[in-house]
Amino acid sequence: MNNFLLAFFFLSIFAWYLSFLATRLNRLHHRVETSWANLDGLLQRRAAVAIEIARSEISDPAASLLLTFAAHQAREATVRDRSQAETGLTGALGILIENSADTQNPLEQELLLELKDLTAKIKVAIAIHVESVTRTQMVRRKLFIRLFRLAGSAPEPVTFEFEGDVF
Repeated sequence: MNNFLLAFFFLSIFAWYLSFLATRLNRLHHRVETSWANLDGLLQRRAAVAIEIARSEISDPAASLLLTFAAHQAREATVRDRSQAETGLTGALGILIENSADTQNPLEQELLLELKDLTAKIKVAIAIHVESVTRTQMVRRKLFIRLFRLAGSAPEPVTFEFEGDVF
């Protein structure tokens, strides 16, 4: 009887530990999804601001066309093409900001200020997302999680190439 209680105790502790690991992994996956949703929202907002800038008088017609194309491509990109599209938009915005330092119009200055604010927020959101993905991948590599398949059918979280870009 004593051995039975001891075995039951250890089995209960082990089941609790597996449940703890599964719950932790679930929270980490949720954190990755939340951080991606936040980052995606900021990137969509940046593309919208880029389109507004392209329609303003900040840039010349050729730069405006390039910026409009890059912004639409970033907004409409599939998951597979997202990195390339966001990198293209970042490059187009970088060129535009370099060439528009002497803008005097208050509306145009407001657009550029909003873009700079969004860029700072995107940097933070990228850092949070990359950290979330890294932690989740680290936990998914643990022996018990792989052995008991605690990740279930959740896809392995990944980072995109544009997240390594320096804005």
